[in-house]
Amino acid sequence: MKNWWCLGLLAAAWLIPAMVRGETSPYGSDRPWRPVNRIDQVMLAFWQKNGLVPASPASDAVLVRRLYLDATGTLPTAAEAAAFIASTDPDKEPKLVDSLLGSKAYVDYWTMKWADLLRIKSEYPINLWPNAVQCYSRWVRNAVRDNWPYDRFARELLTASGSNFRTPPANFYRAVSEHNPNGIAAAAALTFMGVRTDKWTAAENAEFQKFFSRIVFKTTAAWKEEIVCDNPAPQPELAVRFPDGKTAVLSAGTDPRRAFADWLTAPGNPWFARAAANRTWFWIFGRGVVQEPDDLRPDNPPSVPELPAALEQELARSGYDQRALLRLILTSATYRQASLRPGLPPVPAGAFAAYPVRRLDAEVIVDMLDRLTGTEEQYSSVIPEPFSFIPPEQSTVALADGSISSSLLEIFGRSARDSGYLTERNNQISCPQRLYLLNSNHLQRRLNNSASVREMLARVHDRREAAYRELYLMVLSREPDRAELKTLSTLYPSRRPTVEKWVVQDLIWALVNSKEFLYRH
Repeated sequence: MKNWWCLGLLAAAWLIPAMVRGETSPYGSDRPWRPVNRIDQVMLAFWQKNGLVPASPASDAVLVRRLYLDATGTLPTAAEAAAFIASTDPDKEPKLVDSLLGSKAYVDYWTMKWADLLRIKSEYPINLWPNAVQCYSRWVRNAVRDNWPYDRFARELLTASGSNFRTPPANFYRAVSEHNPNGIAAAAALTFMGVRTDKWTAAENAEFQKFFSRIVFKTTAAWKEEIVCDNPAPQPELAVRFPDGKTAVLSAGTDPRRAFADWLTAPGNPWFARAAANRTWFWIFGRGVVQEPDDLRPDNPPSVPELPAALEQELARSGYDQRALLRLILTSATYRQASLRPGLPPVPAGAFAAYPVRRLDAEVIVDMLDRLTGTEEQYSSVIPEPFSFIPPEQSTVALADGSISSSLLEIFGRSARDSGYLTERNNQISCPQRLYLLNSNHLQRRLNNSASVREMLARVHDRREAAYRELYLMVLSREPDRAELKTLSTLYPSRRPTVEKWVVQDLIWALVNSKEFLYRH
C-alpha cells in the first residue's frame, strides 16, 4: 500500500501547472484578437479610449473547458475535449455553444442559478416546505428548458395568485422571509430591477410598497398550504408613483401588482432589461458591468459606460430571449480572451481585458469529483415529504431544495438561498477546502475504488504516456505539455510500459488539488 498522503503532496508540489508559473502555453494562443459581434465593438472602443490592450485569445483546450463549465456546470469528457481541440472547423465554437445551450445539463445548471436568486428552499428562514419547493422548482426548470421570454417569466411571478402547492409562481411571494409590503417590495426590486431599496429614501420606499400593499396570505386545511392573492375585499382606487416618477390612479378592484408588471416590462423600460443583462454578464464573468450586480443606482456607474445599454438593447431586440443573450456573450471575442496577460500591464477587473479567474461553484466541484471517481453523493431531506431520499443518479447541480445539503457543499460555500443577493454564494478558497482535497480519507476511498480510473487503465494499461494524456484530458480538458511529461517521467520512473494503479490515483489526486482544476480560467 503506497503512502498516498506523502505522494499526493509530492506530486502536487512538482506538478505545478503552467498557469501558476505565469506562462501562456497551453492556456493562450498566438491568434490575433478580432471583434466578432456588438459586444466586442463596444469593448474595443472602450479599450482604445483608455489605452488598454485585450488579452490574446485562449487556447482551444481552455475554451472547451470554459464553455462547458459556464454553459452547463459540467466538464467535457476526455473524448469531447480532444475532438474540439483537434477540429479544424472554423465554426466549431458557435456550434458547440448551440449544442450546450440546447442540452439538459444547461437546463439543470441555469435552473440552479435561478433557484439561488428566487430563494428556493424548504426550511428557515424561507420555509417554502418540500411540496412547494418541488412544484416551484419544476416550474422554473420548465421555463428555462422552454426558453420563456424573460418578460413573460417576470410577469407570471409578479402577478401570481393561488395555492403555493398548485400555483408554482405564487411561491415568489412565499419565499420572502418578511411577508409584509416592505419585505415583498424589497425582494421584487432586487430580483427584477437590480435595486436595493435600502438605498432609497423613505418616501420612495413608501410609494413603491403600495404595489404590494394588498397581498394577503391565507392558510388552508392542508398542512403548510397557503393561498397568495390580492386582497379580495372591496378596495378603493389607489394613487401610485412608479420608480421612474410617473404617476397613475388605479381604479377600484385593480391589482396593483399588475400595474407594476405592466410598467416594468413595457418596451424601452431600462430598469428591467438593464438589470437582467447585467445579471447575465455577472453569471458569465463573475462580475457585473455594474458591480455589485444587483445594486444599480445613479451613483454606482458601470465600469464600461456603453456596455449596459448595448446588452440591454440586444436583450430587448431578441424579445427578451435570455438564451440569445447568453449565446451573444459566449461567442464574443471578449469572452474568448485568455485569463493570462503575459507581457501586458495589469488592468482593473472591471475593464474585462482578460477572462476573470474564479473558483468553481460548490455543486459543480462535487459533481466533477463524482464523475472523476465514478461515485455519487448521497442526499436526503430531513423533512419526509415528498421525498426523503434523492435518487443517487441525480446530479448535485439539479438538487431542487436549497435546504438539502451536505458537509462537502457547506465546505465549498454553496448559496444559502436566504437573501436573493447574487453575491450570497461564497466561492473563496478556505482552509477546510484545502484540507479536504489534500488529506481526506473520503476522497482517497473514492479514488481507490474509481470505476473511471479502472476503465481508463484497461484501455491504456501498457502505454504510460497515453495514460497521462487521457488523465489530463479527463481532469483538466487538455493534454500535458512537454515539461509536465518530463516531470512525470522523473516522478514515476519505470522500465515497464504498464501503468500501476497507484500512479494514476496519485496523479489524479494531485491534479484535483491544482488551481487549474478548481478555477474557471
